[in-house]
Amino acid sequence: MSDRKILFLDVDGTLIDYQTIMPESAGRAVDQARANGHLVYICTGCSKAEILQRDLCELDGMIGANGGYVEDHGEVILHQSIPVQDVRTIVDWCDARGIGAVLESNEGVFHTMLMKEQAREVYSRYAAGKGSSFEDAWKKNEHITDHMLFLEGEDRYRSDINKIDFVLSSYQDFLDAKKAFPHMIANTWGGKDEQALFGDLSPAGITKANAIDVLLKHLNADVKDTIAFGDAKIDISMFEICGYSVAMGNAGQETKEAADYVTTDVNEDGIWNAFRHLGLI
Repeated sequence: MSDRKILFLDVDGTLIDYQTIMPESAGRAVDQARANGHLVYICTGCSKAEILQRDLCELDGMIGANGGYVEDHGEVILHQSIPVQDVRTIVDWCDARGIGAVLESNEGVFHTMLMKEQAREVYSRYAAGKGSSFEDAWKKNEHITDHMLFLEGEDRYRSDINKIDFVLSSYQDFLDAKKAFPHMIANTWGGKDEQALFGDLSPAGITKANAIDVLLKHLNADVKDTIAFGDAKIDISMFEICGYSVAMGNAGQETKEAADYVTTDVNEDGIWNAFRHLGLI
């Protein structure tokens, strides 16, 4: 086991870019690392349904929903969803504040009706914060809601929701969410340099670090043989538990400072260069 490493890769901004495109060199790096006997898992805030929509390379498994879902070679190791009463309370809270919500499950990604009005602007701001011009992003997102799944009424209160994202009209929405739902894990994510565009809520105890611990116990593996790769503050918990950590060149400053090594940007062969640097390929 000492020569085999277990790699945990964040997805957006790490394995793929902010346009959801995986650089050819990143896929090649993962393929070669696996051929060399290393295990490669994605460790992401995305649900399994979102990952299945992405054009990714072959992997050994995944940690999804910021740690709420763990899968190893098709076997589900952990799946913790939000209690339906909490889903109801959070959705109603978002409605009352006039902010759209995204309900993530393994079966699909669902949106409240307010997202019909807010999706184009917030996702354009997201893309603009990651390198696109707002004008280009606005044009690209003209029909963004055409492919979204919307829920109304009682249908919104699903029992299979892993994580709920909500649009931030201001940072105060996030601070108020932390107060309103103290029994849950609250995070923010979004634009350039950790700019908060969305908040999200997950069940208590759900973190990427906890999920890695669960998976390592399942694999009977040693944490010293793990390497984490990420680009955002939420990845720092992953850095703290793993034996070694790599921040992408496009990461925020806090994330870079928490890492053992900083590679190049996602679109400048960041994964390939890091794998080469670490002797994985």
